[in-house]
Amino acid sequence: MKVVVALDQGTTSSRAIVFDASATMLAVAQREFAQHFPQPGWVEHDANEIWRTQADVAAEAIATAGIAKGDIAAVGIANQRETTLIWDRQTGEPVYRAIVWQDRRTAEHCDRLRVEGHQLLLQERTGLVLDAYFSATKVAWLLDHVEGVRDRAERGELAFGTIDTWLAWQLTDGRLHVTDVSNASRTLLYNIHDKTWDRQLLRLFDIPPSLLPTVRPSSEVYGEVTAIPALAGVPLAGMAGDQQAATFGQACLRPGMAKNTYGTGCFMLLNTGEEAKVSDNLLLTTIAWQRGDRTTYALEGSVFVGGAIVQWLRDGLGIIESAAEVEALAATVSDNGGVYLVPAHAGLGAPHWDAYARGTIVGLTLGSTAGHIARAALEGIAYQVADLADAMGGDAGASIDELRVDGGAAANNALMQFQADLLQIPVVRPTVFETTALGAAYLAGLAVGYWASDDDVVGNWQVGRVFEPQLAADQANVLRARWAAALDRSRGWAQDE
Repeated sequence: MKVVVALDQGTTSSRAIVFDASATMLAVAQREFAQHFPQPGWVEHDANEIWRTQADVAAEAIATAGIAKGDIAAVGIANQRETTLIWDRQTGEPVYRAIVWQDRRTAEHCDRLRVEGHQLLLQERTGLVLDAYFSATKVAWLLDHVEGVRDRAERGELAFGTIDTWLAWQLTDGRLHVTDVSNASRTLLYNIHDKTWDRQLLRLFDIPPSLLPTVRPSSEVYGEVTAIPALAGVPLAGMAGDQQAATFGQACLRPGMAKNTYGTGCFMLLNTGEEAKVSDNLLLTTIAWQRGDRTTYALEGSVFVGGAIVQWLRDGLGIIESAAEVEALAATVSDNGGVYLVPAHAGLGAPHWDAYARGTIVGLTLGSTAGHIARAALEGIAYQVADLADAMGGDAGASIDELRVDGGAAANNALMQFQADLLQIPVVRPTVFETTALGAAYLAGLAVGYWASDDDVVGNWQVGRVFEPQLAADQANVLRARWAAALDRSRGWAQDE
């Protein structure tokens, strides 16, 4: 029996999942790693720890599944996107910690570029807005703030990569310095129409071209794994940013299909086919994947703090001991009691794009309880996703008929029901909602012929549960109006510091 191994490198943990041809998970292994917050608004990861945890869970999942190397058809990577690191080409040692996608240290750099009038050029070439979320200003910060890095980069001694590139480098003992088009399209440096690193943008951010990886399609054989004994000789054959991988795993293969992933953040993608559709509502135009010569595009809305708010309730406030307890705590109250929590702890993403917004709780009274705060936190996730859906429907010129959902927080039934109530459309959760890893597995497996065609992907997708709206539309509108008022109170808070 042949299988495919997916390496799912996320913002808070590294996972490996073994899938068979029917998309059944045969084994899962997961390990969390440290989050570093050296200053307010800064978020960093130890890249070596990411690699160690990813290698360990790969070996563990393969051992748990009881399979041999000869049973593994291919390996695929899905990764947290935009997170940026630079390392030495000879030693493989990072010059600094990885700067995470949530990090806001380069917001002022983005402000300067915006004032200078570069936003339109960047949107036209990259499909992105000018924000600290993306990789370019992070690379510029490393070049300008870590001693000796710019000189070493100019001499060609260093390599830049997002996490997919870092893992491919490590898996092949430094033989591969590659990324795929979906990850390249998140850097603010890649022309999504010409599918090339854009020389004008590299000059704008003052980034040496020698740092950059080679850009490849999302589904093809890049090389063979050598660094993990249990995978030695297995083809590395698929790579995609986590949200693009999840879209593929959800079988959203036709234009007009949409999914939302409830992970550390929330990410909604709408397949727009071979058209790179320009957003009028501050959404992103991004490459979903490339297979052969065919490129599929998507509209995307990104929420910076989704499931991470539950971790904050656990680790920051201490009102729950585990993330799984939040649903029960929220259920201790019949409604939010007028309490609204805006999870802008890392600023606001689409469609608001406010790097200076901060987390806000409004409506507290002496009768407010931990249950009200827990419920408001969950509802805050759903409100942000509803804002994305409105913007996406406006850009697409038609409302979304259904929303396919996945990610850890999609297991929360109360959250999914509230999401359906706000959107007034069915929310559909598949049987297998580890779709990020599954998408990476599909892209790798299709490249080596393990799956024959898209029909196999569509045929494997099965409905687990459908959440139908239970709240009247006028009631949903009242709730959303109060949310909008709370949102306004979070805006621009850090700008006055």
